[in-house]
Amino acid sequence: MNKLSMTRRAFVTSASAFGLVGASGLALPYYSRANQRPAFTHGVQSGDVDATSGMVWTRTDRPARVMYEVSTTESFANATRLAALDTSPASDYTAKRLLTDLASDQDVFYRMVAADLSDINAVSEPIVGRFRTAPSSKRDVRFAWSGDTAGQGWGIDETGMKTYSTIARHTPDFFLHSGDTIYADGAMKDEVDLPGGGKWKNVVLIDGKRKVAETLDEYRDQWKYNMMDRHVLALSAICPTFYQWDDHEVLNNWSDSKDLSKDDRYKEKSIHLLAARAARAFHEMTTIRYEPSEPGRVYRKISHGPLLDVFFLDMRSYRGPNGPNLDETLTPKSRMIGEEQSKWLKRELANSKATWKIIAADMPLSLVVWDDAAKKVGFEAVSNNDNGSPKGRELEFADVLRFIKTAGITNTVWLTADVHYTAAHYYNPDKAQFQDFNPFWEFVSGPIHAGTFGPNDLDMTFGPELKFIKAPTAEQGQNLPPSAGLQFFGLVDISGATEQLTVRLMDRDDNELYKVTLDPVRSA
Repeated sequence: MNKLSMTRRAFVTSASAFGLVGASGLALPYYSRANQRPAFTHGVQSGDVDATSGMVWTRTDRPARVMYEVSTTESFANATRLAALDTSPASDYTAKRLLTDLASDQDVFYRMVAADLSDINAVSEPIVGRFRTAPSSKRDVRFAWSGDTAGQGWGIDETGMKTYSTIARHTPDFFLHSGDTIYADGAMKDEVDLPGGGKWKNVVLIDGKRKVAETLDEYRDQWKYNMMDRHVLALSAICPTFYQWDDHEVLNNWSDSKDLSKDDRYKEKSIHLLAARAARAFHEMTTIRYEPSEPGRVYRKISHGPLLDVFFLDMRSYRGPNGPNLDETLTPKSRMIGEEQSKWLKRELANSKATWKIIAADMPLSLVVWDDAAKKVGFEAVSNNDNGSPKGRELEFADVLRFIKTAGITNTVWLTADVHYTAAHYYNPDKAQFQDFNPFWEFVSGPIHAGTFGPNDLDMTFGPELKFIKAPTAEQGQNLPPSAGLQFFGLVDISGATEQLTVRLMDRDDNELYKVTLDPVRSA
């Protein structure tokens, strides 16, 4: 394969808003001119990319044979052809595969063409995406993160999900979606009255978004709706997305003990059945890798060269019930990530050789998140709002933080979303009730396209110092629409020369709100 001669920014500029590259003069295989040829319905995605491999995804409008080519040049000169994959109704016509044996630090273009399985001569227009593999040597790394897409009834208006395009302009190596990737419990209306007058109009809406998701197809529709937005499609075509999930992929504040008996929105009352359908849709509709040892697992580590390892937590699937969160001992009921995931995290952190260890958490450590916000009853996140020694779920994370210190693990940074505003927290053991840990930073950013809320109270068990916050004022109120401008994402840059890590908190209009540069702790 030839070396790439086109920059990522140039590719972004040349690609259409939907990430399709049909009329580019590429040397393409013959395709049918029939009016009824198959089509790709929701663009392309890539994800979970490391130095030698990466996942790719697409969806067809019917049973089809998807043919793949992979190249390191936009012209697809000397492209490698891969075995075809068939789509079927069983997986809602989606196709995802792992591209392997790739060179490190290399731009990779992938092209797909679909043939109708009932008329193999009816062939689609081609569709193209790209990503860059992780480096094997030290070079500058940039990635973005945010969370919370299409929440609180704010869907695709005339502007669309603009923050995705703002992120794309920074040409990150990857985008980390910190959870609430869909709002399966967020029914939408065509119009929403805005505070102070005027209306928000969801100019794109499908029947699957007009009610809460209960069936497998309705969960699938939540994903397909987001992929009807031009900004989402454009970012996906040129940037890998690394997914994790939180609650709204199933329904608000869910755990295995969620009781739906009094929720009239749901005819299906089994949280176990709803969660199973949601998980299947999540894995069908994203580029998350398949883990044979635990099919459906979300927590994982992705290495991005010698400077960066990312550890994705699943703070949803293994938790005990939401409640007072005041247990004095650590039990399965009081756990949030579960014993096996906790062991995995400690082991992988200890084995990591990367300079920086990013812990991608789908919920914040010390922000108070109520299970019932109106009554301020029960707890949804880690903290219990008592500002004292660790109890309940705090015990599990105190154990992790103690291990990080004892094992001599350095340069850990926590990233999260969930609370629908942006903030920077410095965890200082001198200010904490639990002090057996080394100082670290936690950065919060979101929503990417949902209602803006906050700010939340901070629990002082782990000594967080609030270094920056941007949230609605009391005068602005809560659940602000994306058009209010308080949509947020974060950018992380790691210097290949100095190994310094710089975090910038940004808004959807690309204004830099806060910036801090962290020096790496050097091994003795």
